[in-house]
Amino acid sequence: MRLGQMRRWVPIFALFALCAGPASAQVTTGLGLSPKDANAPIQVSSDNFDADLNAKTGVYTGNVIIVQGDMTLHADKVRINTVAGKPDKIYANGNVLFVAPNGNAKGDAGVYEVAPRLITLTGRVVLNKEKNVMRGTTLVVNLVTGMAHLNAKGMTGNRVQGLFTPPPSTQSNNKPATPQDTQNPNP
Repeated sequence: MRLGQMRRWVPIFALFALCAGPASAQVTTGLGLSPKDANAPIQVSSDNFDADLNAKTGVYTGNVIIVQGDMTLHADKVRINTVAGKPDKIYANGNVLFVAPNGNAKGDAGVYEVAPRLITLTGRVVLNKEKNVMRGTTLVVNLVTGMAHLNAKGMTGNRVQGLFTPPPSTQSNNKPATPQDTQNPNP
């Protein structure tokens, strides 16, 4: 299977299956974000805003919510640096939560580099998709290539941790098949 085909079929948290043991992992991901999101407007709302016109930064505090296309970023405090009047880097601190169509990731702090479309979460990083959960200390997601890297430097044993819940059984009444169920009635 070609890499491009894998990207379409492997959701971001498929890295769960590959990260259960090693201290870090790098896998192909599909965040479910559409290509138009890179040029979508960035909408910001918060309880307060302070600007430093000399430094070309703005600081949003209190229940900050940032939306660009299919992704949403929540945090207690967000600083946005601009270059040539456009957002360049978005720094988030406190209860950082990144939500995408195929799951979410949270951490203590995060940086969204707008032009290269890189998201980095640090601290107590937790990834969730449905009932599946992964933990580490640093997550880097490249929204252009669909690659993600999770490591656990500083955690007990420096190992990424994962908990995966298998899908429910498709057999009726959840009974295991018996030999009689599998025998051919017409010899």
